[in-house]
Amino acid sequence: MTDRFHGRVAVVTGASRGIGLAIAKRLVSEGARVVVTGRRQEALDNAVQALGGPSSALAVPGHADDPTHQQDVYERAAASFGRVDVLVNNTGINPYAGPTMETGLEAARKLFEVNVLALLGWTRLFSEQLAGGAGVAVNVASVAGLRPTNGIGVYGASKAAVIALTSQLAAEYSPGLRVNAVAPAVVRTKFAGPLFEGREEAVAAAYPAGRLGEPEDIAGAVAFLASDDAAWVTGQTLVVDGGLTLNGGV
Repeated sequence: MTDRFHGRVAVVTGASRGIGLAIAKRLVSEGARVVVTGRRQEALDNAVQALGGPSSALAVPGHADDPTHQQDVYERAAASFGRVDVLVNNTGINPYAGPTMETGLEAARKLFEVNVLALLGWTRLFSEQLAGGAGVAVNVASVAGLRPTNGIGVYGASKAAVIALTSQLAAEYSPGLRVNAVAPAVVRTKFAGPLFEGREEAVAAAYPAGRLGEPEDIAGAVAFLASDDAAWVTGQTLVVDGGLTLNGGV
């Protein structure tokens, strides 16, 4: 591994497992210290140990859409590590699967609060604490935000909003803050389990790459966008999908 993030500090939301934890591991492996968030303290404590312990990682439990939690994360990051240079907005929920018109409005509101409005809050606070310095934000969207997807329509709409916000925030906050996104297809995580469990071979057959994604595939893309290797990239959404969208599928 390179040392692209030596001396830098990252906040990774929703990082107790899956894609978020893989992103945190990748950043630490390249020299970063990370602050990881999630709802459950025990899971976050386990993540900190997997990341090398307190010298490399700090866990701050809370709900991603809680403004008080967001503020607490930045304050504790500054107290422990001095600042934050990179924000990875990874937290996402999908409380409903089925026809879009049958989605309960309360479930839809909660989904947008966590997947979209929380992201806006995290990014606003991040830009404020940069205090004239430079920073990078990477948002985890989805290929479901690029075209209609049966069964997860409201989730897809929220990720389309994430993609739109990515370009809008990049336009408004450049050059001090670079903002990009990744749009994964199905990745083998517990979160995505309902999309492939019990039929993984059939699902993977639709992918030109011949397999589903792994959390590390997304972590590598996020690390690139967060690094100086992408210093002239902003407002973009990098599709990381094993070629799925080449076939017109999601």
